[in-house]
Amino acid sequence: MSSASAPDPGAGDAAPAGTEAPLTRGIGLLAATSLNVTNMVGIGPFITIPLFMTKMGGPQALVAWVAAAVVVVCDGLVWCELAAAFPGSGGTYSFFRHAFAGTRIAGLMPFLFIWTFLASGALELASGYIGIAMYLEYVFPGLGGPAGGAEGILTFTIGRVLMAMCALCLAAVLMRRIGALGKFAVILWAGSMATVLTVIVSGIVYFDPALLEIPSGAFKLDDAFFGGLGGAMLIAIYDYFGYYNVCFLGDEVRNPSKTLPRSVLLSIAIVATVYLMMNLSIIGVIPWQEVIKSEYIGSEFMERLFGRGVAVAFTFMILWTAIACLFSMTLGYSRIPYAAARNGDFLRVFARLHPEGRYPYVSLGFLGVASAALCFFELGDVVTGAVALRILVQHLGQIAALHYVRKRRPDVVLPFRMRLYPLPSIIAIVGWIFVLWSSGWVWVVLGMTALGCVVYRAWRGRGR
Repeated sequence: MSSASAPDPGAGDAAPAGTEAPLTRGIGLLAATSLNVTNMVGIGPFITIPLFMTKMGGPQALVAWVAAAVVVVCDGLVWCELAAAFPGSGGTYSFFRHAFAGTRIAGLMPFLFIWTFLASGALELASGYIGIAMYLEYVFPGLGGPAGGAEGILTFTIGRVLMAMCALCLAAVLMRRIGALGKFAVILWAGSMATVLTVIVSGIVYFDPALLEIPSGAFKLDDAFFGGLGGAMLIAIYDYFGYYNVCFLGDEVRNPSKTLPRSVLLSIAIVATVYLMMNLSIIGVIPWQEVIKSEYIGSEFMERLFGRGVAVAFTFMILWTAIACLFSMTLGYSRIPYAAARNGDFLRVFARLHPEGRYPYVSLGFLGVASAALCFFELGDVVTGAVALRILVQHLGQIAALHYVRKRRPDVVLPFRMRLYPLPSIIAIVGWIFVLWSSGWVWVVLGMTALGCVVYRAWRGRGR
């Protein structure tokens, strides 16, 4: 799970675009890579490993992890080119504004990005809260009891209700000046890597290669195989989310034309290795047949090795990691629609700041309410939606922007150029389309995008 940040609205009064004081460029390569990695390492693998294994029915699902890494690396090269060419804060939003400047879609693409990003971001946040609810139910089994009569795609338990309330409370906690939150964020993130490394080291010590036996016929290339591969790749990509995080902070990066590309590629390599080892560690201790049935695999992994007492203590480490991720994501995501609205590229209501605290209370409130409502949906649907809704506009849109710049914008300097262009971008296109098709969300994504176009036309027609 990832996060993104935009310039701090609490630093002063809102000003017209282009008049803000320059930000301090204090982020070097080490800090940039750390920002990406710490936002990639969240509760994701602790809640998705069972889903991941279920998609392909066994440890052969690790093939999907490698395939997803190929797509992410190729997509990362697109991020590298655009971030080096347009190193301002805002990430995709900034890329679209500059790449398509002077065209008929110069206003539409940034709007659609924010439109789909709000929905995807709320789903991503909700997945974190659902994960917390699941692990709380391990520590306090009574929280898994029913809190309503809904069935099917909705799940009402006491734990889910508590997490919906937590989503609202976290949004409220973040409604204050950014300076008051910095130290708290550092404290939260301190235990994240320790949690993951505990699993890896424990798995290496007790690893049983016999448990990695692959079912017969696992690699039969039929519709079931490719459907499972696409579904598993989508979940792996969800865990990779955040490799581009520092691109949203381009104004604060030293030597961005070199630092941004290097940090993107380094973070992908680091997390791909860490998470692959984590997957192997878990299925090398617990048979994959049991893994796919687990709702709290991290806790059960530790219980299998060291008993329930240690597992409960480790569960709180997982919760620490999850809260840290949600804290960072909510803070960062709230700044993106604010920055776009402030520049006149999104609905003006999102540009509103609290008159005293100078924080974007509308954006924070929206994310809090939306993620709270989504806490009652099934985890698999929430994860699928979080990824699928970003594919068309953000990822495929960025590839289109890069090709447009390459062919039609000779005025744009490209400090970083991917090797073997356009092959990596074509691989990324094929990968993203395959994952979107496998998700079953094609019509939802198209409908959401079409609705965004309608809203954009109505908004522009009213003079914003």
